[in-house]
Amino acid sequence: MNKHQVKGIGNQATGEVKQQVGKLTGDTSLTARGHAREAKGKLQKELGDAKEVLRSDKRELERRNTRGRV
Repeated sequence: MNKHQVKGIGNQATGEVKQQVGKLTGDTSLTARGHAREAKGKLQKELGDAKEVLRSDKRELERRNTRGRV
């Protein structure tokens, strides 16, 4: 897990909490900020997921390339 995934999960959770508090208190501004924070978190996590896939693919390519070498 990389820093983008961790930050993304944190922002998603914070956004969800803000949305719920905004709904409970009738604060539409807080609800909207919660939606925005959650969306930001989802994008951050997706970036982190993509980086992990690329890192894994890179390791696999390096492993394949070194297999035939002495």
